[in-house]
Amino acid sequence: MAAVARPIRLIAGFITVGFWTLASRILGFVRDILIAAYMGTGPVAEAFFIAFSLPNMFRRFFAEGAFNTAFVPMFSKKLEAGENPLGFARDAFSGLASVLIVLTLVAQLVMPWLVLAVAGGFAGDVRLELAVDMGRVAFCYILFISLAALASGLLNATGRFAAAAAAPILLNLILIAALILAESGAVSGVTFGVETPTTASLTGLHHGTLLVWGTVLAGIAQLALVWVVAARLGFRLVPGWPRLTPDMRKLAMIMLPAMLAAGVVQVNLLVGRQVGSFFDGAIAWMSLADRLYQLPLGVVAIAIGIVLLPDLSRRLQAGDTIGGRDALSRAGEISLALTVPAAVALCVIPTPLVSVLFERGAFTADDTAQTALALAAYGLGLPAFVLQKVLQPLYFAREDTRSPFRFALVAMVVNAVVAIGLSFFIGFIGAAIATSVAGWAMVWLLLRGKRDMGEVARFDDRYRQRLGRIVLAAFIMGLGLVIAATALSPLLGTPGWRYLALLVLVLCGLALYGIAGQLLGAFRLSEFSSALRRR
Repeated sequence: MAAVARPIRLIAGFITVGFWTLASRILGFVRDILIAAYMGTGPVAEAFFIAFSLPNMFRRFFAEGAFNTAFVPMFSKKLEAGENPLGFARDAFSGLASVLIVLTLVAQLVMPWLVLAVAGGFAGDVRLELAVDMGRVAFCYILFISLAALASGLLNATGRFAAAAAAPILLNLILIAALILAESGAVSGVTFGVETPTTASLTGLHHGTLLVWGTVLAGIAQLALVWVVAARLGFRLVPGWPRLTPDMRKLAMIMLPAMLAAGVVQVNLLVGRQVGSFFDGAIAWMSLADRLYQLPLGVVAIAIGIVLLPDLSRRLQAGDTIGGRDALSRAGEISLALTVPAAVALCVIPTPLVSVLFERGAFTADDTAQTALALAAYGLGLPAFVLQKVLQPLYFAREDTRSPFRFALVAMVVNAVVAIGLSFFIGFIGAAIATSVAGWAMVWLLLRGKRDMGEVARFDDRYRQRLGRIVLAAFIMGLGLVIAATALSPLLGTPGWRYLALLVLVLCGLALYGIAGQLLGAFRLSEFSSALRRR
């Protein structure tokens, strides 16, 4: 009889992570709406987006990307086998903290070069001075958020998803509070000392200053939340002097290719930002478009990836092939059922989405048009980004980080060639298109690479049957959205009414997709309700 692992409740975990991620993303929208309204797309906004991107970029090396890619499967297997998972987690926590402290100190010294590496177009510009000052403060965020990500990975491996998924809400709440505090004028004297004759005309300088300090406070709050929850579960992560144990050596060996792969992904983002930095306003346009398409990506793909990796790791440890294949197939099916229609919507109604959400105050109609173009380009790659999150756990659960690294190298070359090549013809939009093209290239390579993994890595018949039906239902929804957007066009441009009009448009799309999907057999609503009852 085949072995069966102690299962992580895939659907229940997905719903938990998805719910809290959705709440965080909605608050993120509120945050970005306020940034757009108070700061516009000028030098301060662009400098903040670059400064904020730096700790998040390195975080993907040391925490959510490379480190947790190696840590979560090893911890999950130790937990399954009862091989002192707490001792392993404490050693990992101490080692990661030591590396991050050194990295943060070095970053303070080389911050001007870091900013130029990300946004070369800032050279000789007030944006460089602003980004360096903001970057030095914001970079401290990496220490707290990376340690929080490790603790979150530990919680996810035990099947406790709520606290880790809810932690990002604290970031958005604190940054929203910082923006409101700045707008109130209660602490009006707090600004970075920028040495330029145009300081008075830098829209939102005060807001940007409070935002970066709020970022550091948010990192501390996020770490405190997940640390306390982990301690209550018996995993008290007390830092100590780092030790190079056999497990830590193994962790480092698995982590190294994952770090290189994460580096390749960051190079892709770097190419996009470098291209955008040579076009005034493009950094802000791309950042806001990224926020919109990250909503379905975060709610669905990240949720699936977080839940699927520890589940597959534990099933492989127990030799549960049938359960592993079912988990993979259901993850792929649910992901595409939710994100293919989202991708279609981003491509066919980007302008109403951007206009209603962001066009106010310092954010103009021209900003809307440019952001909508970037959003549609990102939307083309949304299903690819989701499929990556479904397919990569097949490799990571086997502690294979080398293959994804090789695939990422190919995707990096594709991204650079397309982004730089198209920028000469269509400007910054070329970088957004390149992101989507590289995403699909990565999916193709991951699909090819899993062919020798056996039955556990093959999607089942139900997945293959429903894939085409999902695409057809989303296509029908897209046609309906175009018709509805045309009919609602006058209201979408009318102050006050445009919010209701966008809500009606979104609800029409949801209803049409739900009906079409149900009739075509793309999904069964009863399956979702049944999964909820089994939570």
